[in-house]
Amino acid sequence: MPVEPSEGLQILIPWLNINDAHESWLIDGPDFSQCHRQVTSLSPRLKLPLGDANRRRMIPRIRWPLFLVLVLYQSLHSAQAITLDVHNEQSIKDAASTAAWGMMSHYHGNESGQIPGKLPDTWWEGGAMFMTLIQYWHFTGDTTYNDEVTVGMQWQAGEGNYFPSNWSTYLGNDDQMFWGLAAMTAAELQLPDVKDGYSWLSLAQGVFNTQIKRWDTKTCGGGLRWQIWAYEAGYGMKNSISNGGLFQLAARLARYTENATYAEWAEQIWDWSASVPLLSNSSWNVADSTDVDNGCSTQGNNQWTYNYGSYISGAAYMHNYTNGTTSKWTDAVTGLLNVTLDTFFPAKYGGDVMSEVTCEPKQVCNNNEILFKGLLSMWLAFTALLVPATYDGIMPKLQGSAVAAAKSCTGNSNNTCGVRWYPNKWDGWSGLEEQMSVTSILAANLIAMKTDGAPVTASTGGNSTSDPSAGGSDSDADGETIPMAVTTGDRVGAAFLTLALVAVPLGMVGFLILT
Repeated sequence: MPVEPSEGLQILIPWLNINDAHESWLIDGPDFSQCHRQVTSLSPRLKLPLGDANRRRMIPRIRWPLFLVLVLYQSLHSAQAITLDVHNEQSIKDAASTAAWGMMSHYHGNESGQIPGKLPDTWWEGGAMFMTLIQYWHFTGDTTYNDEVTVGMQWQAGEGNYFPSNWSTYLGNDDQMFWGLAAMTAAELQLPDVKDGYSWLSLAQGVFNTQIKRWDTKTCGGGLRWQIWAYEAGYGMKNSISNGGLFQLAARLARYTENATYAEWAEQIWDWSASVPLLSNSSWNVADSTDVDNGCSTQGNNQWTYNYGSYISGAAYMHNYTNGTTSKWTDAVTGLLNVTLDTFFPAKYGGDVMSEVTCEPKQVCNNNEILFKGLLSMWLAFTALLVPATYDGIMPKLQGSAVAAAKSCTGNSNNTCGVRWYPNKWDGWSGLEEQMSVTSILAANLIAMKTDGAPVTASTGGNSTSDPSAGGSDSDADGETIPMAVTTGDRVGAAFLTLALVAVPLGMVGFLILT
């Protein structure tokens, strides 16, 4: 009886028959005495075309010379990693280009009949992907994908606030926020505004304006709920990525525009986060979520890279905005960074390779979680530029992770990248998210060569057009539109939620059910 696949040595070798080119054979058992053909799933999300999966047959013992030839053939055709020298600018650019090409092979929004900016089965990842491509262009100078970025981000803009009607009934605050951060990135990195379109800065302002209207002081004294609508699972939670993302967006708007109202909101969001179990300003733990039904007294404490990254990045922008004169932000950057580097760069993997520690060891990461490392990669890179004192601590981590990530890109004979970087080889997983994270970590290493790569402001070269009223605003007595100011009522919890945001969609849902 053949040894079960989980017990014996397994080697995939291509069946060298030009009429059956997609079949593979799995050799089971330490003596290689039994062979059968089967579907081999390299991950829950990837299945290779292996011909007739239901037909199993026995073949004679493979002789060692033939076996060695086949193994050599397999190694030559699947073990070519992305070449990378982290001390050579062109090498990094070439490596990032390879990973970015793999990422964009999953994007079809630029094809006839497809929807620009929309990815299959997900909306928020489109914002993350375009943000990655803007950062890639900024550091490499490669404009290959700029048209796709511009068209996709304008197409999904909705009414200038990334709340398009096609998706608005199921979006969460974090979904919308990622598109706002992508637009903010476009403004800061000087992607040209679109003639007769929304400016990048106005889109970021539109997201900010719509989200602060959802600031919920009726429960837990403030904070954004994870979900917008009461019928969505997660509406009863307030989570770190929604609040940390809005904190980051407010901090970036404050720095770019020098408008103190944005800075006041950043302060308020930070202080509220620290008043509930989401953020500890003593241990610098960042939890994932807290439950409204428990008065935000408990936490879901799964550790995720992007939660830490959102607060680190926002604190770095506030540190830079205040010219490093406020110990609150200096301490925040230092404390959060220390915990991030200790937690997500495990010593057992050498201490310099990033890992999504909550899901990678058991290989249970979902699509969302796979791209979190890419977000942290770039947020750390910009932190190093905004707070130069952090550069020496961050750079070795980016370099070590890039080297390992490049070695993971040996899949499918076309530099397909995996989820886990620390094995220094492909782990069999494949997808857009894997490519996105590797693109980010590779491009992030270019901060060593592009020391002037820090985000600009309106006074240091940024020329994206401002529209403080975008997406909704208040007006002062003179009719000038301004962002909603933080009032005393906000601080003590006297503000109200906009009931129409929930009532109208619920009425529509009820009508559809009844009819």
